[in-house]
Amino acid sequence: MVDYKTYIDKGIEYIHEGKFESAVDFITQSIELKDDWEISYFYRAVAQQALNNFDEAMLDYTKAIQINPKMTDAYYNKAYITLSRKDINNPDIKKAIKDLEKAIELDPKFIDALYAIAAAYKKLEDYHKALEYLETLLQIEPQAVNARALKKLILQKYII
Repeated sequence: MVDYKTYIDKGIEYIHEGKFESAVDFITQSIELKDDWEISYFYRAVAQQALNNFDEAMLDYTKAIQINPKMTDAYYNKAYITLSRKDINNPDIKKAIKDLEKAIELDPKFIDALYAIAAAYKKLEDYHKALEYLETLLQIEPQAVNARALKKLILQKYII
């Protein structure tokens, strides 16, 4: 008999192989057998995100968080989708910031989340808040090239 772990393991293997549709199929079978495990929803969301099925990915990340509110990467990935989608004219940047704040609360040294939240505040034209997050990031990772470049841009172009 095949159990839910067999399906999730195969689904994750397919993700690593770039076979995202097959990954979704196998992980869905895992969820049909055990629908209260956040890992399955998280990885199905990863596969959906890779397929540009952003709405489905958002639903699965949200479900993963409902099951386990400490899924740091799910908060980050939700925010990443919101901030990077090209098919939405006015993304909800404040909602993305809320997800990033939660990710940073759970992992204060989450470099990617710190950079993303700084970039989000820049989009909202809150340059001082963006600089605060960049400073925090640079204290953790002084050689972070992108953070240094964004900080320089904000200081030279927006803060006079």
